[in-house]
Amino acid sequence: MPQAGVSIALTPFARRNWTPEASGTRIEGMSPEALVAACNGALEGGASLVAGYAPFCKHLFIGNDTPTRCGFAPVTDDNRALLCSGYEARREGELAVLTRWFEGVEAPRAQWLDVILYSHEQLLREAADFPDDVPDCDWGIVSILGTLVPEEPPMPPITQLRNALGPAEGGSGVAIDPVAYGKAVDFWECHAAVRTPGM
Repeated sequence: MPQAGVSIALTPFARRNWTPEASGTRIEGMSPEALVAACNGALEGGASLVAGYAPFCKHLFIGNDTPTRCGFAPVTDDNRALLCSGYEARREGELAVLTRWFEGVEAPRAQWLDVILYSHEQLLREAADFPDDVPDCDWGIVSILGTLVPEEPPMPPITQLRNALGPAEGGSGVAIDPVAYGKAVDFWECHAAVRTPGM
């Protein structure tokens, strides 16, 4: 159902989608302010919020008319040697976890932007020590994924594990769903995040 009267804002955490050093989707040709305007405009135009992995999580799919590329690519025999791995934290204060990504691989241009939203209440819960980081909104953008289809790719297994650890470790507090975890393993065994060339 369309979400009339609902407001969307960008969280500081989501600004990593515009930073050169981050892996995954890097937004090109659209400012953070323009993305927020596009999200609110989509809702006003009748777009629906799609249920996510928990009641406090929703997705908004927006057609991509920018140069933004997908945040991941398939692993093949030709590019397997370009896979990198290392221990990384997404922000200060989080535990560093083992991740892998491509360097030197060009992902296809995204056809859709999967805008991941958390409810205002959940943002406050996760930012208990940093309440000023929570914008005044109904839903806050926490991440953006470039995809080829308007569907959510499986949440990476390490993200599901972090979520199960709870807010103290940068997660949401949602327990692991074994079925969803198994699907994620199958997907991410054959895919990896991409770092934009020149990052």
